[in-house]
Amino acid sequence: MREAIHEERPSGLPLSAAVRGPGVVYLSGQVALDPATGRLIQGDVAAQTERTLQNIQALLQSVGASLDDVLRVGVFLTSMEEFKAMNEVYARSFRAPFPARTTVAVRELPLGAAVEIEMTVADRTR
Repeated sequence: MREAIHEERPSGLPLSAAVRGPGVVYLSGQVALDPATGRLIQGDVAAQTERTLQNIQALLQSVGASLDDVLRVGVFLTSMEEFKAMNEVYARSFRAPFPARTTVAVRELPLGAAVEIEMTVADRTR
């Protein structure tokens, strides 16, 4: 059984921002959208990572969770040359024990983003 957690999406994509399953919440990939405009922010991968993680924290809060509940993270970069800059921002957001993580390079991301982040989160509300 799954429960979709919807969020207004200007792009009209057929997806949920998050889906709650038994004991876990899956977050769809998030990019650095400005919540006020719904547009991708300007800036380098560090700025985009910061905005993406802020957006994720807001989404987590809406489902009764926090970054401390994150079990697994998937990070997608358009260039592995940006790994260090992304990782510096990422490291400030988590504390030990750190979530499992995969980071891969991809050709391109939605809206021309430099980074996209998805998460699997323990659901402590049930």
